[in-house]
Amino acid sequence: MSFKELKNLSDSQINERLVELKKELFTLRLKKATRQAIKPHLFRIHRRNVAQLLTLQSERKLTN
Repeated sequence: MSFKELKNLSDSQINERLVELKKELFTLRLKKATRQAIKPHLFRIHRRNVAQLLTLQSERKLTN
């Protein structure tokens, strides 16, 4: 999802997406620790998306 698309999300959708991404990151870490097959590039992608969503959240708090 691009940053422009993320800007169009509502506050509740942002929160839902954050929870979803954090769960995915947790599962990736768990798979890595148990030496299961993972796609390492997903760590970077999910962390980046979490950061973008948190940035959007803080920007909206400052403007309101």
